Amino acid sequence: MLMHYKAITFVKRPTTDITPDTFETITLETPALKEGEFLVKQTHMSLDPAMRTWMQDNPSSYIPPVAIGEVMRAFGVGEVVESKNPAFTVGARVVGVTGWAEYVLGGPDMQVVPAELPVEALLCVLHVPGLTAYVGLMEIARPKAGETLVVSGAAGSVGSLVGQMAKAEGLRVVGIAGSEEKCRWLVEELGFDAALNYRSANLAAELAEATPNGVDVYFENTGGAAQHLVFDRLNRFGRVTVCGMIADYSREVPAPGPSWVDINIKALRVEGFVIVDHYDKIPQATQALSGYLQKGQLKYRAHVLKGLDSAIDGVNLLFSGENKGKLLVEL
Repeated sequence: MLMHYKAITFVKRPTTDITPDTFETITLETPALKEGEFLVKQTHMSLDPAMRTWMQDNPSSYIPPVAIGEVMRAFGVGEVVESKNPAFTVGARVVGVTGWAEYVLGGPDMQVVPAELPVEALLCVLHVPGLTAYVGLMEIARPKAGETLVVSGAAGSVGSLVGQMAKAEGLRVVGIAGSEEKCRWLVEELGFDAALNYRSANLAAELAEATPNGVDVYFENTGGAAQHLVFDRLNRFGRVTVCGMIADYSREVPAPGPSWVDINIKALRVEGFVIVDHYDKIPQATQALSGYLQKGQLKYRAHVLKGLDSAIDGVNLLFSGENKGKLLVEL
């Protein structure tokens, strides 16, 4: 059955900020399905900092850039409404790569997930944010009980999970966030040992007080003012997991990084990663995350926008720091 639906295409590569003319809202018609295909009505869509890198014309990136004129890429959850694929029956709930659109053709990455699982738990913990947090912390940083971890972007979807998992593993956890409200949430609700506002004029002194024994693990989500301060407090054999650099995504020239002298002298390990290279770890990550959830060791919150068009301006909440929790669009 053919239907008309709304989609948002990517029409202009931003050089700095993402502006409304970056996108265009269009009307499309659902395709006639071929054998093996299935049609998904998207119900919830994730907005993520990585979208800014997908907009860059960088052929050497970890994933092909979104082409001009294409529907903007996203991860999302939806319901199968038509199918010629026995593995994806009508009524099944699926999660995977979708797009800024009300309907999408199901792709090979999509997975059927339990219909009774709350959408917010799925997108906030058990899908990309949780997998990213688990891999970056447990597989790359390899924390040990008694160590001190600092996580930037700590109130974000990944950072908040990293801090809570580290607490569950017996570490001292210090979060860096962008408002006093977020810092209170990290300490009072999530159990962080300390949380610092990166806008503070006394950030260096506050960081020193919060990390009296130095820093063993730095989980980097943002870059920005805190990066050099945390790097300078790294202990010998410290590890830095580079998950994101949101402060630099809209800059034409990235900010200069810390000196490599300490990497040498302190025997530091600095490792970047992108989650698409680690999909083979989904089973073990899901098992671990489910275990934390069942023990009450992971809390989360979602910032939900309403309607597909809300994504056009809403995506900038990620870069202004105004989102409170995982940023989702409810269609």
